[in-house]
Order: sequence, then structure tokens, then C-alpha cells
Amino acid sequence: MARPVLPPFPSSPTGIPQAPPSLQRPRYGWLPPPGSWKFHLLLSAVAIFVLGPLGGIAASYMNFSLGIFVGGQVLAGILGSAVTYGYGPEGKHGANYIQTMAASVASMCAMAVLIQAMVWLGMPQPPAWHLMLFLGCVGMFGVGVGMLYTPLLVDRLQLDFPSGHAVANILRALTDKRLLKRSIAKLGGGAGAGALVAWLTEHVARLGAIGLSASTVGVGLVVGSRITVPAMVGGLLGAAATPWLREHGWLAPDEPFRKIGFLVGLAMICGAAVVDLSLLAVQAVERVRNRARLPADEVPAWKQVNLPRLLAWVVFWGVAVVLVATRLLGQPLGFILFGMALSLLFVLINGIAYGMTDQNPISSAFVVSVLLMSLLGLKEPLVGLMSASILLVCTSVGSDMQQDRSTGWRLGTDRTLQFRYQVVGIVMGAVLCVGLARVFMSAYPVLAINQLDDPTAPVGQWGSAMTYKIVGAIRSLGTLSEHTVKALLLGLVVGFLIEVARKLLKRDARYTRFVQGSRTGFAVGWVMEAVLLSSPYASSFGGFVNLPVALWFGVGGILSSLWNTLSRRAAPQVAGAPGEGEVLPEDMSTTSLVGGGLLAGESLYFLVLGLAGLVALLG
Repeated sequence: MARPVLPPFPSSPTGIPQAPPSLQRPRYGWLPPPGSWKFHLLLSAVAIFVLGPLGGIAASYMNFSLGIFVGGQVLAGILGSAVTYGYGPEGKHGANYIQTMAASVASMCAMAVLIQAMVWLGMPQPPAWHLMLFLGCVGMFGVGVGMLYTPLLVDRLQLDFPSGHAVANILRALTDKRLLKRSIAKLGGGAGAGALVAWLTEHVARLGAIGLSASTVGVGLVVGSRITVPAMVGGLLGAAATPWLREHGWLAPDEPFRKIGFLVGLAMICGAAVVDLSLLAVQAVERVRNRARLPADEVPAWKQVNLPRLLAWVVFWGVAVVLVATRLLGQPLGFILFGMALSLLFVLINGIAYGMTDQNPISSAFVVSVLLMSLLGLKEPLVGLMSASILLVCTSVGSDMQQDRSTGWRLGTDRTLQFRYQVVGIVMGAVLCVGLARVFMSAYPVLAINQLDDPTAPVGQWGSAMTYKIVGAIRSLGTLSEHTVKALLLGLVVGFLIEVARKLLKRDARYTRFVQGSRTGFAVGWVMEAVLLSSPYASSFGGFVNLPVALWFGVGGILSSLWNTLSRRAAPQVAGAPGEGEVLPEDMSTTSLVGGGLLAGESLYFLVLGLAGLVALLG
């Protein structure tokens, strides 16, 4: 897959990113000068007081009702672009700051289900400010860890992060009239189709039954068949193995493959990550030995991050989490440290899954953490919930951090400033999270009903599927089954061996010449890459979701690859700088624009649906 060519973002003599002339001279005189404190105050006010709370309320409501939430990046990006339109094409950076902060607020507010889980389990409620402080410290720790992995996941591996890709295309198009003219039909058509498909699946039973999802197909269009076909194959293998698993007691008669498949999938990602991280460690040691450091001027100014300060940030907030958890909340030190250690691992694992498939398996990571604590002998539910909640929050905000950095990578947005905007969003989100949980549960007492104890309770639209998973996992403490351990070990070994085989094959010079030298070689390479030795990161997706979702994901990727193959006969598109109006950037291809539009359309539909449902309840 072709990688994006970033637009130029020049630096001042001091190395600090400096906006181009178009951003230095706003179209409208009343706009504050870019880079000034008034400029950042304007962006922060819009994000923190309008778009952040709007997305946070919607995310809380959706988690309480549907068990899923939409972070609101698309809506925040569109409205943010309206605010920064007066700055011309480079206004996309300001809009990116706005959506970064607003999405952070929404991600934290979605964690209100943790407080609902405490109520379901009959746990004593700590003072509100204790919970706010705990969630805020964990969020700060999580964004720091997420930023640590950004050079690996975004810069080195260059994962797609499909939603981040879609937001980047939207911001570029809406702030540049010439780009908009060339992309509006594809982006707008995809968005309209996404909203329509979302509406149809809600109202047409047959479409809902086959698992059709515009966003699933859209993600497939963005990433291509070499990622989606492995997921499809993984899902088909799981479906074929389901009868055997049921016969041997690994699954109950009515349980789907994903009940055990998500364990295998997470372990496969972990096994493959061991290989990649080991290779990176070896390369780092070689660089130190040879003192082969890149000159500072070869690293774009907008990418530069002060690593010592970032490490100090992670350590500081890690200590803060420990102090708050042990001193204020009375939790044991050992399991709090265990939860933080797991966060360091799963922010990477979930980030890889998010970057490749647009699915962040935070609930799966939560369940695995509880299983591992069971393996260590933990049986106290409150300790398990508080320790695992560290992992849940970190994987949510850390992966969101990486997705936002992928958007900034495509736009050339200053990485340090984006980090600061996200930090402010975490503070606001931690406060709103606890406040919204109290407000919702006071206004709707039905949210306090433990649906595991009373499955026939008339809860209406308050399905609370996320809380159901969390409480179910906590209740499994101390009951780790033999099948669970075997599934984790199986996934770990398979992921490790496949990734080793892939690395060895790619290093073979004769094989590389063969797959690049003819159509036959290309076909053989595709089969090896997508079917026989497919990436564990991609094939694991088939274990996280039901088979229809994996199949639609595969359909999107196959359509994308077919379109791009058939389009090669046309004159190749040359990447250019946004704003020149003659050509589109390389990563704004037809399939990425249509796929991103499908993602945006479905996201906006469900966000509006959630807000409408909340307004109807309040009315």
C-alpha cells in the first residue's frame, strides 16, 4: 500500500514549527493570529466547552445503552474545520487540535461504566473527587504510554489507523476549497452511503441479521485485502473449529467462537509483538554501538518529541496512580503495579489492532487482565476492578492517542502541541466521567440494576453491554479454566512462530525478486501474505468479532485491491502539496476517500442517534 507524502511544514531557525504564510495571515481580520495565546484559547474553548462535552455525553449514553461508543472525532473534525476555515488550507492543524481534545474528553466519559460496574457489584462508592483524581492520573499515564509507542506504530510500522485516516482526509478537504472540489463527490458520497446503510441495518431486519456494517466495509476499503483477507480466513477457521470446541467442552452449545477466539487473538498479537520488539531492540543496540544517529535536521520539526521529558511524564504519573490508588482508595500495591505493567503491554497490542483493523478490543484486554489476576490467586472483586480499570482506561486513551498522532502524521501537525491538547481533554474528561455517571444513574435508577442477577428486569434501552462484560469478568475471579490457559498459550506460540516465518521469508533475496518480478510472483506473494503466512495482527481480528463482521471486512479489502489493480492502467496519480489544487495527496485515493466517508457517515449517524435518544429521554 502506498504511504502518504506529508505536506511541507517548515521550521523556524530555532527548530520550532512555524506556520506557512497562509496560516500567518487569516482570511478574516477578527481571527486571532495563529500560534498566539488567543488562538489556542479559541481552539481550547470550542473543544473543552462545546465539542468535548457533546461527545462525552453521547459516549456515556451510548455505553449505558448500547455498550459501544463513538468518540466523536468525525463530528469534532467537521465542526473544528468550520472554526479554522478562515486560516486557509493550513487551518487543518487547528481543527486537528480541536478534535484531539474533544475526542479525549469523550474517551474518558465513556469510562463511566466503571462506576456503574461498582454499583452492580455492590461496592462502596469512594468520594467523587477520589474517583476523578484516580481516573485523571490513569488517563495521564495512558497518554504518556501511548505517546511512547507513537514512533513505532505511526512512524516506523506506518499503520493505517483507518478512522484517523478518514479524519485527516476530512480536515484537508474542508479547509481547502480546491481539495474539496476534487474529493467532495467521493467523500460525501461515502458519508451519505454510510449513514444510509446504518439506518437500513437499524430498520431492516434482514440486513441486520447478515451483519452488514458500512464502517466495517469502509475500513476494509482503506486497508486493503492483505489485511482484510487474513481476518476473513481467521474467522472462517474459527467457524470450522467451533463444532470441535463445543464437543470437547471449550465452548457451551450456544456460545460463538469469539468467546474463546478473542483470547487466542490477543495472545497471537502478543506473540508477534515479541518478535518485532526483539528485532527493534537488536537494531537499537547496533545503533548505539555504531553511534549511527541521524542528524537532527533529518527529523521534521513537527515530529520531534523530548524523549527524556516524556519518560519523566510516564514515571511521574505512574507514581501518582500508585499513590492515589493505595493511599486514597486503599488498594494493594502489588495488583496496582500489575495493572500498570499490563497497560504497558496492552497499549501496544491494542494499538496495533486499532491501527490495522480500526477495532480497539478494550473489553477483551480487560477480561484477559482479570484472567491473569485470577492466575495469580486474586479473589477480591474490588481489587480486580480497580486494577483492571487501569488497563481499560490506558488502552482506551493510549490507542486514541496513537490514532490522533496518525492523523497528525498525515497532516504534518505539531506532535507536542497535539499532546498538550489531549492532556487538557483528559482532565476535563475525568471530571465529566464521574459527574455524568452520577447524573445518569440518579436520573435513571434502572441503570443500577445488576442484569446478571436479574436478567428479566425491564431495563428498556439501557442494555449496558459493556458493564455486563466487565461485571461478568470480575465475577470469574478465582475460576481460571484449563481451556483458557491453553487458548492463551496456543495463540502466543502460533503468533510467535508465524511472525518469525514471515520475517525469514521477507529476508530471502530470491523470494523478494520473484514476487516483484512478474504477475505470477505477485500472485504467489499475495497468497503467502494474505492466506498462508498472514500477519497475526490481522488474522487475530477474526477472533474478536462474529464471522459476518469478518466477512464484510474482507469484502471491503477485496473491493479496494481489485479497484486499485484495475486502475493501474490509468495515469498514476502524483502526490502534491495540499492547497495547490492540481492533484490530491497520495493517501487521498478513491478507495480511502470512499472508505473514510463510509466510516464518517456511520459514526455521525450513531452519534446523532445517541444524542437524539438522550434528548428524547430528557424531554
